[in-house]
Amino acid sequence: MIIAASALSEDEREVHEAWMKEAIAEARKAEALGEVPIGAVVVHEGRIIGRGYNLRETTLDSTAHAEMVAIREASSYLGAWRLLECCLYVTLEPCPMCAGAMVQSRLPLTVYGTADPKAGCVGTLMNLLDEPRFNHRTGVIQGILQAECAELLTSFFRKLRQKPGKSEA
Repeated sequence: MIIAASALSEDEREVHEAWMKEAIAEARKAEALGEVPIGAVVVHEGRIIGRGYNLRETTLDSTAHAEMVAIREASSYLGAWRLLECCLYVTLEPCPMCAGAMVQSRLPLTVYGTADPKAGCVGTLMNLLDEPRFNHRTGVIQGILQAECAELLTSFFRKLRQKPGKSEA
């Protein structure tokens, strides 16, 4: 089930916004490296146990998405592949690979900032997190700090297009 940020109480929204600001800080690290500014954090019992930002260009690894990096770090911290009592916050709607990792890691909740019209698989193109044929489903809250998350990406791609000889990542 997908819940819009606007459907949350003010107190709930404030909590999710605080964690999303942490994901935005991770996205800014990617931006500083010239990477697409996407950031993620995994929260467990009120603390961050996994952080990640996009590193595809830096590592030349197509799986180095913010969510994947954060999930790996959280799993390492817990010493388990199941992230049963965790919540993942990410600035951009997850792609099919990352959504699949969320299902496989048994995350109970994913919170994202802005939709991805090209690859979003948590409600835009499809919702892999609520696919009834899978053995696990993940709740979703969408639109937390949506404008700020969207502006990070819009600004990045605007600057990228202005550079001579550069193309979109």
